[in-house]
Amino acid sequence: MAKHQLLSTVERRETLPESYIRPESDRPRLSEVMTDNNIPLIDLTSPDKERVITEIGLACQTYGFFQVINHGISEDLLEKVMAVGLQFFRLPAEEKAKLYSDEPSKKIRLSTSFNVRKETVHNWRDYLRLHCHPLEEFLPEWPSNPESFKEIISTYCHEVRLLGLRLLGMISLSLGLEEDYIEKVLGEQEQHMAVNYYPQCPEPDLTFGLPKHTDPNAITILLQDPKVAGLQVLKDGDQWIAVNPRANALVINLGDQLQALSNGAYKSVWHRAVVNAAQERMSVASFLCPCNSAVISPAPSLVADEDAPVYQSYTYDEYYKKFWSRNLDQEHCLELFRTPKLQ
Repeated sequence: MAKHQLLSTVERRETLPESYIRPESDRPRLSEVMTDNNIPLIDLTSPDKERVITEIGLACQTYGFFQVINHGISEDLLEKVMAVGLQFFRLPAEEKAKLYSDEPSKKIRLSTSFNVRKETVHNWRDYLRLHCHPLEEFLPEWPSNPESFKEIISTYCHEVRLLGLRLLGMISLSLGLEEDYIEKVLGEQEQHMAVNYYPQCPEPDLTFGLPKHTDPNAITILLQDPKVAGLQVLKDGDQWIAVNPRANALVINLGDQLQALSNGAYKSVWHRAVVNAAQERMSVASFLCPCNSAVISPAPSLVADEDAPVYQSYTYDEYYKKFWSRNLDQEHCLELFRTPKLQ
């Protein structure tokens, strides 16, 4: 069954199968997407640390995401991650079938679309989901083929985690909080990754690689395919902008938990992945997530004395279960946790 469901094992088609065609009201409208030359680009080696923190704060308020350069992860490692990911998706169908599962709670699995058990229209993507922390717990179950996969991806996971924690410290400071405030609230953070593969698509105007969504976690670090664009972000609630790949840059986007912790000051950005007819595309998304028992609520210093917090207190476990019980592109899951008097 698995090898027929995975797009990466099927020969290229001339038309899009009906199960991938979106209703007319929910299509990418690629001709309406804009390029934004002001997407925040932050150099993490800048000697002016105060300025970097200010820039991060402004990006979190206005865009909900930013790109970082000079982030400490080598160009060589980034190239190897993309190369070994592509090698994995080019493995024979029988090899990939060993890892296939459509069970969302499974921590290491190869699957397709988003949640094939629930959705009515599928997404034009295959992905390998890997849990990454603690590495020694999950590494034995990772793919052993390609041979270099475990070594390259585990090295990247370790470096991405260090970068993510460093960025959370800067985001804390940009909110006027102690540097370790967010990290403490989130607890011993889980970490997982999605190695995404978007094949060439015969009719890219009719479908998505991933439809618009926000991320349920705290922070996402995305390694884009350096040659093929696909990430788009919603700006000001009504304009899709293309986040074109930039050499050696990583895209950082805020997840729902940082919107809640900031009392709504920072945005968990709506974003989507589109596909194209000319080329396949890869991306690697790394997610830092609160531990399940972490209690998420707006930082007290960010709530004015006379105001109620924008969001109620909840555990990450409660949030994550709600997120997975819905469709990816439904209303913002955080709306379910809004303080009642503000609804």
